[in-house]
Amino acid sequence: MSRLFVVLAFSLLSLAAQAEVRVLTSIKPLQLIAAAVQGDLGQPEVLLPPGASPHHFALRPSDVRRVQSADLLYWIGADMESFLPRVLSGRERPSVAVQDLPGLTLRHFGEGEHQHHDEHGEDEHDHDHRPGSLDAHLWLLPANARVIAAKMAADLSAADLANAARYQANLQAFEQRLSAADAATKARLAPLASKPFFVFHQAFDYFEAAYGLQHAGVFTAASEVQPGARHVAAMRERLQATGPACVFSEPPLRPRLADTLSAGLPVQLAELDALGAKAASYEQLLTDLGSGLAGCLESL
Repeated sequence: MSRLFVVLAFSLLSLAAQAEVRVLTSIKPLQLIAAAVQGDLGQPEVLLPPGASPHHFALRPSDVRRVQSADLLYWIGADMESFLPRVLSGRERPSVAVQDLPGLTLRHFGEGEHQHHDEHGEDEHDHDHRPGSLDAHLWLLPANARVIAAKMAADLSAADLANAARYQANLQAFEQRLSAADAATKARLAPLASKPFFVFHQAFDYFEAAYGLQHAGVFTAASEVQPGARHVAAMRERLQATGPACVFSEPPLRPRLADTLSAGLPVQLAELDALGAKAASYEQLLTDLGSGLAGCLESL
């Protein structure tokens, strides 16, 4: 009888050692980083479905259950997912707001840039991005992705000691792949630093800083804010004065304003996806952004 108990206990311990650490991230870019670190030891889940905005998301009861049951949860922070703090207050397991990690490079809106005004003095930042507030799109800087991946590897190693060496090996492999993607993106974008482009959402400052680019302006495209005719005319004047340029919107929807602004001007419309809806890895998210920018800017 006692021998059977020992065998059963050993079997349960073995199962526990092999149990997948359940990782949940708020947005896909964090899921992609977690997947690189977890490797074949687990499949991290993501809270937001493709196309959903982390600025305006409503949790369903099933989402709340997923938040409560995950072993490890990663999110950007209250500056990005304002819908999460209330739910996280009832969570007992570890939650990591990555914007608070030591070693991150953080930017704030309005730093070191000229605010663009129309003739009424309205600035062109959308309503979520007040000057001086944290720019929470921090995953778009490769150096930050390294910091986040290292934290995930440390957490997973602590939660699953038997596989600690594998998590660290996965982290090193990710860093090598990231270095290669980073170098290739730098090489492709370096000749394009002076090419003008505009964005509808100020989401790409970290990426621009990493690769020596700077947008020429931000056009407000918040659905609640429909710019008036004079504002649109002022924006068209800026585009006209710039000459050939690229204007980037984000999927899944192209703002109707894009066609109004660009009609009859030497402007090309294209998309950049900060959340990497189609990316299979974090490196691909970076590469896709670089290709999206270069594909348009190279044609000017």
